[in-house]
Amino acid sequence: MSVQRLLLLEAKFKMHLLLNEDKEIAIAKINPHRDFYNVRKVDTHIHHSASMHQKHLLRFIKRSLRDRVVIFRDGKELTLQEVFDSLRMTAYDLSLDMLDVHADNSTLHRFDRFNLKYNPCGSSRLREIFLKTDNMIDGLYLAQITQELFADYQESKYQMAELRVSIYGRDKEEWNKLAKWICDNNLYSDNNRWVIQIPRLYHVHKRTTSSIRVFSDMIQNVFEPLFKATISPEEYPQLHLFLQQVVAFDSVDDESLGERKIWKDPPTPDTWDSEDNLPYSYYIYMMWANIHVLNQFRRERGFSTFALRPHCGEAGDLDHVVAAFLLADGINHGITMRRSPSLQYLFYLEQIGLAVSPMSNNALFLQYDRNPFDIYFKRGLNVSLSTDDPLQFHMTKEPLLEEYGMAKQMFRYSNVDLCEIARNSVLQSGFEDCVKSQWIGANYYLPGPSGNDISRTNVPDLRLHFRWAETSLEWRRQLRNDRHMTLEEEQSYVAEW
Repeated sequence: MSVQRLLLLEAKFKMHLLLNEDKEIAIAKINPHRDFYNVRKVDTHIHHSASMHQKHLLRFIKRSLRDRVVIFRDGKELTLQEVFDSLRMTAYDLSLDMLDVHADNSTLHRFDRFNLKYNPCGSSRLREIFLKTDNMIDGLYLAQITQELFADYQESKYQMAELRVSIYGRDKEEWNKLAKWICDNNLYSDNNRWVIQIPRLYHVHKRTTSSIRVFSDMIQNVFEPLFKATISPEEYPQLHLFLQQVVAFDSVDDESLGERKIWKDPPTPDTWDSEDNLPYSYYIYMMWANIHVLNQFRRERGFSTFALRPHCGEAGDLDHVVAAFLLADGINHGITMRRSPSLQYLFYLEQIGLAVSPMSNNALFLQYDRNPFDIYFKRGLNVSLSTDDPLQFHMTKEPLLEEYGMAKQMFRYSNVDLCEIARNSVLQSGFEDCVKSQWIGANYYLPGPSGNDISRTNVPDLRLHFRWAETSLEWRRQLRNDRHMTLEEEQSYVAEW
């Protein structure tokens, strides 16, 4: 039945375009000032350590070559020049080919090889020096690159981002170190909010970190500092300030790896002392439970709250997507749902956000022409475009526009389509309500054309009326089938909803 409903939705959208596309384009043309380039669009899935393009990183490395101690290796302190001497390279030799950070054919279905692309020139030393916040120079170079990136965002004006930084859960001081790095380097931009990504690496910490004995140790390291900063913000001023800029949590790792399944009577976190990693659904539930309680507490204190938007459905089993549907506010990728019409239909009904990265998927798991993004969009799922890792996948200093440009050419989108996707990205993002009101309309939270302001979104009311009418129709059908409502009861319920 889900297959039939999705195919019908797709066919209705094609019919809508046949009848109304010319009208939509004409309405958008007479809308003063706005076009695709000057509507707000948010990169809702971008990793901080790979947020610059490769030419940006190359130029920065060349500018930084000087006699400054940057790393401690093999029992001695090394300057950056000495590091390059040990690699038998000079600034003149350095090129994009030698930097070798771009994903290529060797990374397809090989996530381990892709992770090696984070090492400039294949050197873990350069990764630590330039792409880490916690190193001998206190993350100075990465902070400078980030400030330049913020300047680019400010110059473009209409492009926003939600940069992801990592908290590993190895010890409780990680939060204070990260907050200190953010505050000391004044890493704030009106065009950016921060997302915390938590790698699912308990099995690695268990083997390498003596303080991690059971899974609850890792969970406490991640969430206990947040509760303390919420209870006594005056004792943790930098962390409290940083948390005002954090909008969501993410869960990251290679989903294609096999995992141990637990279908009943799972062990509690304080008894999980196995060296095996935990299932994806276990991680997501523990994150959701802690974030849910933390949000209630912070809401009572009048502080900002956090969403859960994990990596999900890039590869691996469909039960990952099932867990995310039950617990997450939005997901990144979601391309494995192409194999499950039922999950697609559920995500459609609930309008759960999907931040899809077709250029990233093309290099890692799925060729671009097979990417389901276009099908999701036509069927009415809440989809947006994101870059994932510009350092590995993009060529210019405006990677998000590259992503939109590629989608426009591959899927033959009109500017109205692109503006609708951009509007979705703002709705999915964690920017404050007052900011969203300024960007896409004062009543943006209302469904359909009631929540649209074409003077800001460049999306005609005709398009959003179609989307809302179809979603309402599907909800009515489900209510009629599931609750056996009369027509009057159904109309009353939908109006209230």
